[in-house]
Amino acid sequence: MLAYTARRILTLIPLVFGMATVAFCLLLFFPGDPVAVLLGDAASPEQVAQARASLGLDQPWFMRLVNYLWSLAHGDLGSSIFQRRPVLDIILERLPATLELASAAMLVAVAIGLTLGIVAAVWRGTVIDMGAMLLAQLGISMPVFWLGIMLVYVFSVTLGWLPAISRGPDLVPAIGQALQGDTSALSKALSHLFLPALSLGLGQAAIISRLVRVSVLEVVHEDFVRTARAKGLGRPRVMLIHVLRNALLPIISVIGLRFGVLLAGAVLTEAIFAWPGLGQLIVLAVSQRDLPLILGLLLVFALMFAIVNLIVDLIYGVVDPRVSLE
Repeated sequence: MLAYTARRILTLIPLVFGMATVAFCLLLFFPGDPVAVLLGDAASPEQVAQARASLGLDQPWFMRLVNYLWSLAHGDLGSSIFQRRPVLDIILERLPATLELASAAMLVAVAIGLTLGIVAAVWRGTVIDMGAMLLAQLGISMPVFWLGIMLVYVFSVTLGWLPAISRGPDLVPAIGQALQGDTSALSKALSHLFLPALSLGLGQAAIISRLVRVSVLEVVHEDFVRTARAKGLGRPRVMLIHVLRNALLPIISVIGLRFGVLLAGAVLTEAIFAWPGLGQLIVLAVSQRDLPLILGLLLVFALMFAIVNLIVDLIYGVVDPRVSLE
């Protein structure tokens, strides 16, 4: 396990540099000039030339690529053109908010998706099965921006139960305070987190529930399940211990994939709820043609996907000992 993990971590190094090279080359075709956006239309040609020289944009593209890869090897993602700060510092400021939202949305998706999928599989062909799959189909069909707006209208505007926008206190410190007896920060953090997490997680729950149903139905007729039932084991124990565990591998794969999507694709949800995460940041970077910041965000998204895939592979070996990581 340790040797496999070490090898996979080492493979992240060429992956990062390969992604950096591909992303840099793609940004060469990115429309718009960051200098023109920075200085405006009233800038003179001399001012434009001076700004391009100060930003290094007057150099040939291959020289800029070599310089960027050299800086990346030293842990430097460059500086934002507009914010005049290191890209890494800007991303690290926004990353906790995105991780918090994606993790909460994934918890919602897994809880609802597993429940609906198992219920639909156990009562296959009944009204319960049809109702669960109808809910799943509705969840897949509803656009996330429409669902977010409807949740805000119902729970914030009409009922006034939850805040409509913004992020509350950081969740991790709030949990620490709650363990010490002060639950006010945790209550406020969860009240701000509930609507965006629900909006983002329901669509993923619909996808997971359909896969859970199919995976459970493939396992439920196996010989070892019939043997467990013949021994007199109750239905809940058979489903949880024998059926669900053997059906988990494809489910874990999809959960890992959807979590990576949540980390990189919560742009609309963050915009609706004014959530200060990486989704809002990349929209700002693209609108400003902030090339170093865009490139840094692309690398972070690619690295997060790779880390999620590594974690999923490690979980395979824990869930099913038949899977050999070596």
